[in-house]
Amino acid sequence: MQDTTKQTVEEKLVLLYKLQTIDSKIDEIRRLRGDIPQKVRELEDEIIGLNTRIKNLESSIETIKNSIKDNELSIEEAKTLIKKYEEQRENVRNNREYDALTREIEYQKTDISLREKRIKEFTEQLKVREQELEVARKELEEKQQELEEAKKELEEVMQDTEKEEQALLEERKKYEQELEERILRAYNRIRRGVRNGLAVVPITENGACGGCYNMIPPQRQLEVSLHKKILNCEFCGRILVDDSIVEKVRQELKI
Repeated sequence: MQDTTKQTVEEKLVLLYKLQTIDSKIDEIRRLRGDIPQKVRELEDEIIGLNTRIKNLESSIETIKNSIKDNELSIEEAKTLIKKYEEQRENVRNNREYDALTREIEYQKTDISLREKRIKEFTEQLKVREQELEVARKELEEKQQELEEAKKELEEVMQDTEKEEQALLEERKKYEQELEERILRAYNRIRRGVRNGLAVVPITENGACGGCYNMIPPQRQLEVSLHKKILNCEFCGRILVDDSIVEKVRQELKI
Protein backbone atom coordinates (compact mmCIF):
# COMPACT_ATOMS: atom_id res chain seq x y z
CA MET A 1 0.00 0.00 0.00
CA GLN A 2 1.28 3.44 -0.95
CA ASP A 3 2.22 5.83 1.86
CA THR A 4 -0.55 8.43 1.51
CA THR A 5 1.31 10.96 3.66
CA LYS A 6 3.89 11.41 0.87
CA GLN A 7 1.34 11.86 -1.93
CA THR A 8 1.23 15.19 -3.72
CA VAL A 9 -2.13 16.90 -4.28
CA GLU A 10 -1.80 16.10 -7.97
CA GLU A 11 -1.36 12.39 -7.20
CA LYS A 12 -4.42 12.49 -4.97
CA LEU A 13 -6.46 14.19 -7.70
CA VAL A 14 -5.33 11.61 -10.22
CA LEU A 15 -6.36 8.80 -7.86
CA LEU A 16 -9.71 10.48 -7.21
CA TYR A 17 -10.44 10.89 -10.91
CA LYS A 18 -9.36 7.29 -11.58
CA LEU A 19 -11.72 6.14 -8.86
CA GLN A 20 -14.52 8.26 -10.32
CA THR A 21 -13.85 6.89 -13.81
CA ILE A 22 -14.01 3.30 -12.53
CA ASP A 23 -17.16 4.02 -10.50
CA SER A 24 -18.83 5.60 -13.53
CA LYS A 25 -18.10 2.47 -15.56
CA ILE A 26 -19.54 0.27 -12.79
CA ASP A 27 -22.60 2.54 -12.61
CA GLU A 28 -23.08 2.21 -16.36
CA ILE A 29 -22.88 -1.60 -16.18
CA ARG A 30 -25.48 -1.66 -13.43
CA ARG A 31 -27.71 0.70 -15.39
CA LEU A 32 -27.52 -1.71 -18.33
CA ARG A 33 -29.00 -4.36 -16.08
CA GLY A 34 -31.83 -1.96 -15.41
CA ASP A 35 -34.47 -3.06 -12.97
CA ILE A 36 -34.14 -6.78 -13.74
CA PRO A 37 -32.64 -7.76 -10.34
CA GLN A 38 -35.36 -5.79 -8.55
CA LYS A 39 -38.00 -7.38 -10.77
CA VAL A 40 -36.64 -10.85 -9.90
CA ARG A 41 -36.80 -10.07 -6.16
CA GLU A 42 -40.34 -8.70 -6.45
CA LEU A 43 -41.51 -11.75 -8.40
CA GLU A 44 -39.93 -14.07 -5.84
CA ASP A 45 -41.74 -12.22 -3.04
CA GLU A 46 -45.04 -12.39 -4.96
CA ILE A 47 -44.61 -16.13 -5.49
CA ILE A 48 -43.96 -16.67 -1.79
CA GLY A 49 -47.14 -14.69 -1.04
CA LEU A 50 -49.17 -16.65 -3.59
CA ASN A 51 -47.92 -19.99 -2.25
CA THR A 52 -48.96 -18.91 1.24
CA ARG A 53 -52.38 -17.83 -0.07
CA ILE A 54 -52.84 -21.11 -1.93
CA LYS A 55 -51.89 -23.08 1.17
CA ASN A 56 -54.38 -21.10 3.28
CA LEU A 57 -57.14 -21.54 0.67
CA GLU A 58 -56.49 -25.28 0.46
CA SER A 59 -56.69 -25.49 4.25
CA SER A 60 -59.90 -23.44 4.27
CA ILE A 61 -61.44 -25.67 1.55
CA GLU A 62 -60.56 -28.79 3.52
CA THR A 63 -62.14 -27.32 6.66
CA ILE A 64 -65.34 -26.41 4.76
CA LYS A 65 -65.54 -29.88 3.20
CA ASN A 66 -65.16 -31.46 6.64
CA SER A 67 -67.90 -29.18 7.98
CA ILE A 68 -70.23 -30.24 5.15
CA LYS A 69 -69.44 -33.89 5.81
CA ASP A 70 -70.03 -33.48 9.57
CA ASN A 71 -73.42 -31.88 8.93
CA GLU A 72 -74.37 -34.59 6.43
CA LEU A 73 -73.51 -37.26 8.99
CA SER A 74 -75.55 -35.42 11.64
CA ILE A 75 -78.51 -35.29 9.23
CA GLU A 76 -78.27 -39.05 8.64
CA GLU A 77 -78.12 -39.61 12.39
CA ALA A 78 -81.14 -37.35 12.87
CA LYS A 79 -83.10 -39.25 10.20
CA THR A 80 -82.26 -42.53 11.93
CA LEU A 81 -83.47 -41.12 15.23
CA ILE A 82 -86.69 -39.86 13.63
CA LYS A 83 -87.39 -43.31 12.22
CA LYS A 84 -86.65 -44.84 15.62
CA TYR A 85 -88.90 -42.38 17.48
CA GLU A 86 -91.70 -42.83 14.94
CA GLU A 87 -91.57 -46.60 15.46
CA GLN A 88 -91.57 -46.10 19.25
CA ARG A 89 -94.50 -43.73 19.00
CA GLU A 90 -96.55 -46.52 17.41
CA ASN A 91 -96.31 -48.47 20.67
CA VAL A 92 -96.66 -45.80 23.39
CA ARG A 93 -98.82 -46.51 26.45
CA ASN A 94 -99.97 -42.96 27.14
CA ASN A 95 -100.22 -39.43 25.77
CA ARG A 96 -97.22 -38.23 27.79
CA GLU A 97 -94.89 -40.67 26.04
CA TYR A 98 -96.48 -39.86 22.69
CA ASP A 99 -95.95 -36.12 23.20
CA ALA A 100 -92.34 -36.65 24.34
CA LEU A 101 -91.51 -38.67 21.25
CA THR A 102 -93.29 -36.15 19.04
CA ARG A 103 -91.16 -33.37 20.53
CA GLU A 104 -88.01 -35.40 19.87
CA ILE A 105 -89.09 -35.98 16.28
CA GLU A 106 -89.77 -32.25 15.79
CA TYR A 107 -86.43 -31.39 17.38
CA GLN A 108 -84.58 -33.72 14.98
CA LYS A 109 -86.50 -32.30 12.01
CA THR A 110 -85.57 -28.77 13.11
CA ASP A 111 -81.96 -29.86 13.50
CA ILE A 112 -82.04 -31.32 9.98
CA SER A 113 -83.37 -28.03 8.59
CA LEU A 114 -80.66 -26.04 10.34
CA ARG A 115 -77.94 -28.39 9.14
CA GLU A 116 -79.26 -28.32 5.58
CA LYS A 117 -79.11 -24.53 5.75
CA ARG A 118 -75.53 -24.73 7.01
CA ILE A 119 -74.62 -27.17 4.24
CA LYS A 120 -76.01 -24.72 1.71
CA GLU A 121 -73.97 -21.87 3.23
CA PHE A 122 -70.83 -24.00 3.39
CA THR A 123 -71.36 -25.11 -0.23
CA GLU A 124 -71.51 -21.45 -1.32
CA GLN A 125 -68.36 -20.71 0.68
CA LEU A 126 -66.69 -23.74 -0.89
CA LYS A 127 -67.56 -22.52 -4.37
CA VAL A 128 -66.06 -19.09 -3.65
CA ARG A 129 -62.89 -20.57 -2.11
CA GLU A 130 -62.41 -22.98 -5.01
CA GLN A 131 -62.77 -20.11 -7.49
CA GLU A 132 -60.24 -18.07 -5.49
CA LEU A 133 -57.91 -21.07 -5.44
CA GLU A 134 -58.19 -21.48 -9.20
CA VAL A 135 -57.38 -17.80 -9.74
CA ALA A 136 -54.42 -17.96 -7.31
CA ARG A 137 -53.00 -21.07 -8.98
CA LYS A 138 -53.30 -19.48 -12.40
CA GLU A 139 -51.63 -16.31 -11.14
CA LEU A 140 -48.87 -18.39 -9.54
CA GLU A 141 -48.26 -20.18 -12.83
CA GLU A 142 -48.02 -16.84 -14.64
CA LYS A 143 -45.68 -15.35 -12.02
CA GLN A 144 -43.44 -18.44 -12.14
CA GLN A 145 -43.23 -18.06 -15.91
CA GLU A 146 -42.40 -14.37 -15.55
CA LEU A 147 -39.74 -15.20 -12.95
CA GLU A 148 -38.19 -17.82 -15.19
CA GLU A 149 -37.99 -15.33 -18.07
CA ALA A 150 -36.62 -12.55 -15.81
CA LYS A 151 -33.96 -14.88 -14.38
CA LYS A 152 -32.96 -15.97 -17.87
CA GLU A 153 -32.70 -12.32 -18.95
CA LEU A 154 -30.70 -11.46 -15.84
CA GLU A 155 -28.38 -14.43 -16.38
CA GLU A 156 -27.69 -13.31 -19.95
CA VAL A 157 -26.95 -9.76 -18.83
CA MET A 158 -24.81 -10.99 -15.94
CA GLN A 159 -22.77 -13.21 -18.25
CA ASP A 160 -22.07 -10.21 -20.44
CA THR A 161 -21.13 -7.85 -17.63
CA GLU A 162 -20.11 -9.82 -14.53
CA LYS A 163 -16.45 -10.37 -15.49
CA GLU A 164 -16.06 -6.75 -16.51
CA GLU A 165 -17.66 -5.52 -13.28
CA GLN A 166 -15.51 -7.83 -11.16
CA ALA A 167 -12.35 -6.55 -12.85
CA LEU A 168 -13.47 -2.97 -12.27
CA LEU A 169 -14.25 -3.68 -8.61
CA GLU A 170 -10.76 -5.12 -8.13
CA GLU A 171 -9.26 -2.04 -9.75
CA ARG A 172 -11.47 0.19 -7.60
CA LYS A 173 -10.25 -1.58 -4.46
CA LYS A 174 -6.66 -0.82 -5.47
CA TYR A 175 -7.36 2.90 -5.80
CA GLU A 176 -9.30 2.92 -2.53
CA GLN A 177 -6.28 1.51 -0.73
CA GLU A 178 -4.01 4.13 -2.26
CA LEU A 179 -6.21 7.05 -1.22
CA GLU A 180 -6.07 8.75 2.14
CA GLU A 181 -9.00 7.51 4.24
CA ARG A 182 -10.25 11.03 4.96
CA ILE A 183 -10.34 11.88 1.26
CA LEU A 184 -11.98 8.57 0.39
CA ARG A 185 -14.73 9.18 2.97
CA ALA A 186 -15.37 12.63 1.51
CA TYR A 187 -15.50 11.19 -2.02
CA ASN A 188 -18.00 8.49 -1.02
CA ARG A 189 -20.12 11.03 0.87
CA ILE A 190 -20.32 13.31 -2.18
CA ARG A 191 -21.18 10.35 -4.44
CA ARG A 192 -24.04 9.35 -2.18
CA GLY A 193 -25.38 12.89 -2.20
CA VAL A 194 -25.62 13.39 -5.96
CA ARG A 195 -28.03 11.73 -8.39
CA ASN A 196 -25.57 10.86 -11.14
CA GLY A 197 -22.87 9.51 -8.82
CA LEU A 198 -20.29 12.06 -10.02
CA ALA A 199 -18.18 13.19 -7.08
CA VAL A 200 -15.16 14.28 -9.13
CA VAL A 201 -15.79 16.34 -12.28
CA PRO A 202 -13.66 18.31 -14.74
CA ILE A 203 -14.16 21.97 -15.46
CA THR A 204 -15.78 22.22 -18.89
CA GLU A 205 -14.33 24.14 -21.85
CA ASN A 206 -16.56 27.11 -21.11
CA GLY A 207 -15.47 27.19 -17.46
CA ALA A 208 -18.45 25.46 -15.82
CA CYS A 209 -18.60 22.71 -13.22
CA GLY A 210 -18.93 19.37 -15.00
CA GLY A 211 -21.49 18.28 -12.41
CA CYS A 212 -23.93 21.14 -11.84
CA TYR A 213 -22.85 23.33 -14.82
CA ASN A 214 -22.63 26.48 -12.78
CA MET A 215 -19.84 28.81 -13.90
CA ILE A 216 -16.57 28.55 -11.97
CA PRO A 217 -14.90 31.93 -11.35
CA PRO A 218 -11.61 32.37 -13.28
CA GLN A 219 -9.59 32.64 -10.07
CA ARG A 220 -11.05 29.36 -8.84
CA GLN A 221 -10.24 27.72 -12.17
CA LEU A 222 -6.63 28.86 -11.83
CA GLU A 223 -6.41 27.46 -8.29
CA VAL A 224 -7.75 24.11 -9.51
CA SER A 225 -5.13 23.96 -12.28
CA LEU A 226 -2.27 24.65 -9.84
CA HIS A 227 -2.94 21.40 -7.91
CA LYS A 228 -2.03 23.00 -4.59
CA LYS A 229 -5.09 21.65 -2.80
CA ILE A 230 -8.25 19.71 -3.44
CA LEU A 231 -11.00 22.17 -4.30
CA ASN A 232 -14.77 21.72 -4.46
CA CYS A 233 -17.44 23.40 -6.55
CA GLU A 234 -18.95 26.19 -4.46
CA PHE A 235 -22.42 25.32 -5.79
CA CYS A 236 -22.69 21.52 -5.66
CA GLY A 237 -19.71 20.46 -3.53
CA ARG A 238 -18.18 18.16 -6.15
CA ILE A 239 -14.40 17.86 -6.35
CA LEU A 240 -13.00 19.78 -9.33
CA VAL A 241 -10.16 18.71 -11.64
CA ASP A 242 -8.63 20.38 -14.66
CA ASP A 243 -7.92 19.02 -18.16
CA SER A 244 -4.38 17.94 -17.29
CA ILE A 245 -5.68 15.53 -14.63
CA VAL A 246 -8.34 14.21 -17.00
CA GLU A 247 -5.80 13.64 -19.77
CA LYS A 248 -3.32 11.95 -17.45
CA VAL A 249 -6.01 9.52 -16.20
CA ARG A 250 -7.14 8.80 -19.77
CA GLN A 251 -3.59 7.90 -20.77
CA GLU A 252 -2.97 5.73 -17.72
CA LEU A 253 -6.31 3.92 -17.99
CA LYS A 254 -6.08 3.87 -21.80
CA ILE A 255 -9.60 5.22 -22.36
